[in-house]
Amino acid sequence: MNRDFDEIRPYETGEMRQAFEELLDDRQFNAVLKGFAPWLPKSLRKGLLRLAFTGVETPLQFQKRFMKPVVKYIIRKYTDGCTFDDSPLHPPPEGGDSTSSCSPSTGGGKGEASRYTFLSNHRDIVLDSAFLDVMLIENGFPTTVEIGIGDNLLIYPWIKRLVRMNKAFIVRRGLSPKEMLRSSQLMSQYIHHAVTEKRENIWIAQREGRAKDSDDRTQESVLKMLAMGGDLRELNIVPLSITYEFDPCDYLKAQEMQLKRDNPSFKKSRQDDLDNMKTGIFGYKGRVHYHCAAPINTWIDELANLPKNEFYTALAQRIDTELHRNYRLYPINYCAADLLSGNNEFSEHYSEKDKRNVEEYIARQIAKITLPNKDEAFLRERILTMYANPLYNYLKVKG
Repeated sequence: MNRDFDEIRPYETGEMRQAFEELLDDRQFNAVLKGFAPWLPKSLRKGLLRLAFTGVETPLQFQKRFMKPVVKYIIRKYTDGCTFDDSPLHPPPEGGDSTSSCSPSTGGGKGEASRYTFLSNHRDIVLDSAFLDVMLIENGFPTTVEIGIGDNLLIYPWIKRLVRMNKAFIVRRGLSPKEMLRSSQLMSQYIHHAVTEKRENIWIAQREGRAKDSDDRTQESVLKMLAMGGDLRELNIVPLSITYEFDPCDYLKAQEMQLKRDNPSFKKSRQDDLDNMKTGIFGYKGRVHYHCAAPINTWIDELANLPKNEFYTALAQRIDTELHRNYRLYPINYCAADLLSGNNEFSEHYSEKDKRNVEEYIARQIAKITLPNKDEAFLRERILTMYANPLYNYLKVKG
């Protein structure tokens, strides 16, 4: 077992049973469980969970046994379906154009030879990677993804323990520049190790935190971090576009924007993060779509002669082009753009009923905001912009 990454890595085979027992003994975790089944005595709850854990030895088995049913329930109850297009990852037909996607030897296909680093836009703190896990399992991939989770979200010991059982590695936040450099180097080395040695997929967001206005842009610093640990090509980086028809956290994002406008030094609390996680999980999301682009290895070769800073700028721009090209757009995106501009440029993409529904939806979301100096015009513009920006970026790519 490689000990270099012990401070950040997920649990490994041989550690799962002890982690599970520690989870069951955690007082706060038991309080959460009691909320789900208050009629069951504590001893019976723990006994049933121990029985369900029988045979679970790896994080992947834990995901399939415990997490997959939970995520599928969330998809059934809080979405209108989740779809996944992985066609660019399929190897080309024999004799076909090998530049359009990777061959099995370089990372294409779903077999044992292929592992990917999914680099995506970021909509939901918890569900972006959780939905992807289910989509990968149900579409024949041999494993799910390991994900980076900021330690600012690991408020209680049981949360840290649970996410490490669920294939999460820890991203440290709030560090000094020197500590940040060391942390980034360690994380990059771990990601390369996970893909090449452990044979795991990785999910990572294109930027730190969610784009509050849905104007998705890849931070060059993320690409530079990934390159610290080795050759970018061995990571098989796949631009992944995530589209939610409705973002249940849109009003919380708009509220945060007003708070920052009125007080530039405002910072979210840990409770705010928990509220965002809860709202994102249990809020209505409408239709959800995941779309993979082909791995970026060909671009890396094409741009290799550029100076370093120009290389990362150009690579980030190409990734953004693929992310924006592969959005799935819905009536709310077109309605939002027209409501912002005050014209009917995109009216062919929605009905009058769609428009009424969007206006009523925006009003309901704004009504959830309870700021004492609530600026409704500002909040409305911010929420509409969240839904219009994916359309604007898509149209730019389409020319």
